[in-house]
Amino acid sequence: MKAGKGGDGYVGWRNEKGREFGGPAGGNGGRGGDVYVRGVRDYTILLKYRNIKDFAAKNGQNGMGGNVWGKNGQDLILDVPIGSVLTNETTGEKFEVLKEGELIFLLKGGKAGLGNAEFKGPKNVAPEQFTLGNEGERADFFLELQLVVDLGFVGFPNAGKSSLLNELTRAHAKVAAYQFTTLEPNLGDLHGYILADIPGLIEGASEGKGLGFKFLRHVNRTKAILHLVSLENENITEAYKTIRGELATYSKELSEKKEILLLTKTDLVTPAVLKKKIAEAKKLNKLVFTLSIIDDKSIKEFKDSLIKILRELEKESGEKKKSKKGKDEAVVFKTDTAPTKFLEERAERAAKKIKSKK
Repeated sequence: MKAGKGGDGYVGWRNEKGREFGGPAGGNGGRGGDVYVRGVRDYTILLKYRNIKDFAAKNGQNGMGGNVWGKNGQDLILDVPIGSVLTNETTGEKFEVLKEGELIFLLKGGKAGLGNAEFKGPKNVAPEQFTLGNEGERADFFLELQLVVDLGFVGFPNAGKSSLLNELTRAHAKVAAYQFTTLEPNLGDLHGYILADIPGLIEGASEGKGLGFKFLRHVNRTKAILHLVSLENENITEAYKTIRGELATYSKELSEKKEILLLTKTDLVTPAVLKKKIAEAKKLNKLVFTLSIIDDKSIKEFKDSLIKILRELEKESGEKKKSKKGKDEAVVFKTDTAPTKFLEERAERAAKKIKSKK
């Protein structure tokens, strides 16, 4: 990216009838345009930039005669999705885009040059000096798109995270009877609230073991955490504390987020055992729910409770969400690749919907 160059100053003279020596009249140049980014909710916005290699603000206009100053260069404002993190590869400085409509300053435009009228003085009545406009700042930026979601699912592999996302949001995340089925985050939309199924964590994930490490930074952006513990674990306390330990090791802020504890696969134990497990879980977290993915009643009860909790969180944060119409949808975002393929697929789906309506 490049900020605009400042316009050059001008050497000019006042030519007026009856005034042979009118004096200097060279105007200053205009200021070079600055570079900003602005947060938007449209993830497909990046498609606009896929064939553009260089981004530059407008240069300032050169000064003119008659003490006319050059016009300032137009600022460059790039729209990027909320959740974007831009890193200046020259300085290492990071810029996070977290709010819709938020303008973040990146690069400063060049200073304007001075015309010869600025150098006029008692001892220099006919100055011929002028200055050139300065070059604007220039830098390469690395853009990383991190998830910004309302609720992130965490837990051991095969805790039932993908199955639950499918039931709550009509997503189509891959489900299978083996570990690490989820290799990338899956997103779902529950009445306007974004839910994220994060690949299963294991002990040592904060140190790079398993698949969860490269996705923990996405959980760090969630407003709350849904911690799934399968009743296949004989010791649910140990399973719970292992995941909590990994979250705390990775980020103190992450461990302090609001957490909901969900005991899954309740169909595998007797009612008496379930009662004991619930009592054990409430010692770990006051907000405890149970669910079996094959029990529609338990899914509906949990879904209703979850929506109420998310609404309360929304009120606490003071954010206003726009209600979404139509069916819930889910998308998959591959964080370790460029977002172009993801965006093209989403745009293609949208185009098909428009054609079908026609």
